[in-house]
Amino acid sequence: MEIVTLANLIDGKLRAPADCAYLDVFEPATGKVYAHCPDSDARDVEAAVAAAERAAPAWAALPHGKRAKHLHRLADAVEAQLDELACEESRDSGKPVTLARSVDIPRAVANLRFFAEAVTQWPGESHADARAVNITLRQPLGVVGCISPWNLPLYLFTWKIAPALAAGNTVVAKPSEITPFTAYRLSQLAIECDLPPGVLNIVHGLGPKVGQAIVEHPKIKAISFTGSTRTGASIAEAAARQFKKVSLEMGGKNPAIVFADTDLSDANLDTIVRSGFSNQGEICLCGSRLLVERSIYDDFKRRYLEKVKALRVGDPNDDSSDLGALVSKPHFEKVVGCIARAQQEDGKILSGGETVKVSGRCAGGWFVAPTVIEGLPQDCATNREEIFGPVVTLIPFDSEDEAVAIANGTDYGLAASLWTRDLTRAHRVAERIDFGIVWVNCWMLRDLRTPFGGVKHSGMGREGGVDALRFFTEPKNVCIAVNEGS
Repeated sequence: MEIVTLANLIDGKLRAPADCAYLDVFEPATGKVYAHCPDSDARDVEAAVAAAERAAPAWAALPHGKRAKHLHRLADAVEAQLDELACEESRDSGKPVTLARSVDIPRAVANLRFFAEAVTQWPGESHADARAVNITLRQPLGVVGCISPWNLPLYLFTWKIAPALAAGNTVVAKPSEITPFTAYRLSQLAIECDLPPGVLNIVHGLGPKVGQAIVEHPKIKAISFTGSTRTGASIAEAAARQFKKVSLEMGGKNPAIVFADTDLSDANLDTIVRSGFSNQGEICLCGSRLLVERSIYDDFKRRYLEKVKALRVGDPNDDSSDLGALVSKPHFEKVVGCIARAQQEDGKILSGGETVKVSGRCAGGWFVAPTVIEGLPQDCATNREEIFGPVVTLIPFDSEDEAVAIANGTDYGLAASLWTRDLTRAHRVAERIDFGIVWVNCWMLRDLRTPFGGVKHSGMGREGGVDALRFFTEPKNVCIAVNEGS
């Protein structure tokens, strides 16, 4: 197979990195190199910032509707390439093609379209009294930085750049060097769609070289980041020294809480299973701690395990595969190590717990069976630290208070799901648990108008809807005096 060499997008052109150095990009399902990604550095970031700075005044001056038209044109181009991009996303990340085709690429299109429309419908603010009329202007920041992760590559990349561009900013963006391919393809599509040069710049490379240069550049006014809590803390520290705006969406150790009165239909049980293992568990919103009321625990466990054991791990190109490969060899080794640690903590493996060998072209791939573990204390590392793989722990509870205490017993607070027929209880528990998102009798139902983000070590700030547009703009109050007789 021919190895593809990727390029940066700077000032409307595809460019090789300044040092002409490249990183290997592996296909997780085969363990083989299939592309070379630019190993860029601060010089490439400097060129991107300069291009973005030149483009900023004209882009900000465009009427909202014209900026929206550019985003819709880009969305049209992505949608026209949906099948091809789904295959490329799968090859890059290891997820099943069916998942990329049904979720990742359609959501990327939806992100672009949503913010294209949202900015044209965003109302202004005014406050009047007998003395004056106060008008609030929302002005773009200028050049902003967007740093996105490897688990949902194009999905989360567009989630950041779309509101930034819609609000009138120009962007210097860094996708993950582990999964760079669809961001590179977006570069090509942006050129084909005549997006003005310098409005969107994409610089590939490593976090310590490219990401750090973006964060520290004095002309980049804000950073939107999704990734690990450790990296987010480093970004927050560096940004604070320059009084730079930051939005951080980081890790999660999310509970799914199943009460005894839950409607355990096959459909609901399927959703609970999916909430733990979708995308090989490599979603920050996955419910990796499954809390079940003790009175139904045994029956629930039996039915749940039947469905988990029926999940098929295999070639991402095979439509029958429910789970594909983990994204990289280091991450594969981390997840395998976490399973071994859970056993050392006296956890009992109920299902999975082993690597999976897939025959044929995927013989060298990084596959792990969906794993369910019980018998672990709440305060052990397995129940407190993010694994980010196909690993779920089962935890019984006896009362609502205990469920709330267990749910809150981590440093994370991103998302939770509650399963109950009692709407009063749902409201009560949702208020008591420390999570930025709470789903009731569902999981991953997303309305793009709502604020998205977590508390504690899961993040700072909110993405989505007007929250994203507010983040990428600066409010300015204009106070106009009302003179008597004027």
